[in-house]
Amino acid sequence: MKKLYLQPMFFLGLIIRLALIISIIPLAVSVWYVPFLNASISSLTLDPWSGWIAAGGTPVAFPYGYAMWVAFLPLTLAAKLIGAPMQYGYGLTLLAADFCLLITLHRLLPGRQRLLLAVYWLSPIIILASYALGLNDLIPALLLILSIFFIQRVKLKMAGVLCAAAISAKLSMVIALPFFIIYLYKNKALQQRISQFLLGFFVCALILGVPFLFSSAGLQMLFGNPEMGKIYSVAFSLGENIFVYIVPLIYMVMLYLVWRVRRLNFDLFQAITGMAFLLIVLMTPTMPGWFVWNIPFLVLYQAMSGRIAILLIGIFSALYVLSILLTTPILFSNAPGFDLKSALHITGYLGNQAASLVHTAMVVIGIVLAIRIWRETISRNNFFRLSRKPFVIGIAGDSGSGKDTFSDSIAGLFGGHSVVKLSGDDYHLWDRQKPIWQVMTHLNPMANDLEGFCNDLISLIDGKSIQSIHYNHQTGKRSKPFRIRSNDFIIASGLHALYLPILRECYNMKVYLDIDEGLRRHFKLKRDVHQRGHTIEQVLNSFEKRESDSERFIRLQLAYADLILSLHPIHPRMLEDLDDTHPLRLKLVVRTRHRFNELSLHRVLVGVCGLHVDIISDVGGEMQMTIEGETFAADVALAAEMLCPRVLEFLDIPPKWQDGMAGLMQLITLSHINQTLTKRFI
Repeated sequence: MKKLYLQPMFFLGLIIRLALIISIIPLAVSVWYVPFLNASISSLTLDPWSGWIAAGGTPVAFPYGYAMWVAFLPLTLAAKLIGAPMQYGYGLTLLAADFCLLITLHRLLPGRQRLLLAVYWLSPIIILASYALGLNDLIPALLLILSIFFIQRVKLKMAGVLCAAAISAKLSMVIALPFFIIYLYKNKALQQRISQFLLGFFVCALILGVPFLFSSAGLQMLFGNPEMGKIYSVAFSLGENIFVYIVPLIYMVMLYLVWRVRRLNFDLFQAITGMAFLLIVLMTPTMPGWFVWNIPFLVLYQAMSGRIAILLIGIFSALYVLSILLTTPILFSNAPGFDLKSALHITGYLGNQAASLVHTAMVVIGIVLAIRIWRETISRNNFFRLSRKPFVIGIAGDSGSGKDTFSDSIAGLFGGHSVVKLSGDDYHLWDRQKPIWQVMTHLNPMANDLEGFCNDLISLIDGKSIQSIHYNHQTGKRSKPFRIRSNDFIIASGLHALYLPILRECYNMKVYLDIDEGLRRHFKLKRDVHQRGHTIEQVLNSFEKRESDSERFIRLQLAYADLILSLHPIHPRMLEDLDDTHPLRLKLVVRTRHRFNELSLHRVLVGVCGLHVDIISDVGGEMQMTIEGETFAADVALAAEMLCPRVLEFLDIPPKWQDGMAGLMQLITLSHINQTLTKRFI
C-alpha cells in the first residue's frame, strides 16, 4: 500500500483536489448542502429535514437519506467548531470518500497502482463532478463498491449492510440491488448463503430507512427531487398519452439478460452491473454527478482490457468535461468565475447546439464502451459461454471398472451444486427378481432403456428437468420417479454410455475406463459381495455369464473414446498376495487419440508429483502415457494450478482432490476438459 502513497501521480491528484476545495465554491454546496448541514448541526435532531423545511428551506437542498447525512456530519461539525468555512468540511468529506474508494479499488486490483492512479485518481470526471461542481455522488459510489468488495470476499452480511447504506445515501443506488440478488442466486456456491446478505441488508435498511419513512419532510424532499423525474425524460409516444420510457426499458432488459445467464462469477457480476449503470447514465439527461458511479466500473474494465479501452475512456472523460463546462459556470472563492461559452463567445442557440453536439459525441463513445464491455468481459467470459450449454462428459466401461467412483471424483472437482449425474444403471428395464435375467444380462443393450437414457440426457442438455428412477443395487428394485434438474456439468455414465451414435454426439468429452481384467474382477468381487450383498458364487458365475456380452457390446465402445484410462497392478502376481503387509500398488495407463498437453503434463507429474512417466506416441497421432508412483492430493492440486489455470476458474469451490491414482485420473481428466473447453470457445 505504501507504494500507492509514494507515487508522484498520487501527490498530483491530492494537490489538485486540495486546491479545488480551497479555491472553488460550488453552487450546489453554497446554496443547498452546506446551509442544510449547518442548520442540522445548529439544532441537532434525528429529523433534520423537518427542521429545514420548517425554517423555510428549499425542498431540493438535501434529498438524501441518513447515510449521506451521517457521512458529512463529522467533518462539517469539526469545521464549524474551529471556525473554518463549513464548505471545507464538506470538501474534505468528499476527499476522504475519494481516498477510501481508491483504496477499495486497489484491494480489488492488487498490483495495478499505476493504472489506478492514472485512470481513477486523476480521472477528470471524478475531479470535476466532485470538487468543481461539489456533487456528492462519491459517497453512494463508495458504499456500493465496498459492498461489491465484500461480496468478492464472501462477507455477505457486511455486503448487505453496505448495499442498504448506499441506497440510503442515494435512492438511485437501488438499481444495483436486483443484480446483487441475481448474482448470489445464480452463483451456486453462494446460493445457500443469500440469506446472510438479505439479513445484513434488512437490518441496515431497518435502522436507516424506517426513521426516514416517518419524516414527511424527508420524503417530500426525496420524491420531490427533480432528478427523480429525469429517468422518464427520454421516451417515445405510442399515441393517446401512452409512452415507452427508454431508461426503465433498458434497465428491465438488462435484468432479463442477467437472469438468463445460468452461471455467474464475480467478474461477470461486476461487468454486467457496470454496463447497466453506464447505459442508464447515458440515457438520463443532464445528470453530471451520476457519471461518478461509472468510474469504478470503468476502472475495473480497463484493468481487464487494453490500451484501446484506456484511450476510449480518456476521450469519454474529455468530452464529459467539455460538455459540463459548456453548460455550467465554475465559481471561484476569491476570483471571477469561469464560463467556457462566454470565453469562446458562443451564446444562445449556437452555444446550446455546441453543448448538444459534444454531449452526443460523449454518448456515442459511451455506447461504444458498453458494446466493448459486453463483447470483452461478458460474451467472452468463460462462465457466460458455459452458461449457454452445459459441459457433458460421457463415461463408459465394463461392470466393476469404477465408473461410479470415477464419476464421483470428477463431480468432486466441480461441486455437487454444479453437477448432475445420469447413471445408466437407472435405466435397467426390470427389477433383479424378474425371470428375464435368466436368459439376458445387464450388458445387453436390449435389457436397458437406452432410448430413455438418450432422451433424458438431451433434455438435461437443453436445460430441462427430467423424471428419473433409481436402481437400488442392494435390493435390486427400482425406486419411484423423482425430479432431476439440469446443471452446468452433466456426467453420464453407464455400461452403454458410448454405445449409440446419438449418445456420442451429445458429449463434449468421452471417457472409457479400460481397467485390467484381473483388477476389474478383484474390484467387482469386493464391491458386489461387501456392498451389494451378493455371494461369491453369484459374482463368479456372473463373470462367465457376461463375458460374451462384454465382448459384443461393451469393449467395442473403447474405439469411440477421447480419453482411455486403464488401471493395472504394478505386477499381475500382486493380486494373489494382497494383505496388510503387501498392499495393492497400481499404475495408470492413459491413451488418447486427440493428443493434449502431454509435455506440460509430463513436467508437472515428474517435477511436482515425483512420479515416473513414460510417453509413447505412434505415427497415427495416438499418445500413450504410463504413470507409476505414489502421490498425494496436495501435489495433485499444485499440479492442476500449474497445468489448468483457465479451467480452474470454473471451480467456484475448492476442488476435492484425491490421493494416489484417483487424483491422477482427476488431474488428467481436468487437463482434457481444459483442452476441450478451449476448442469449444474458439
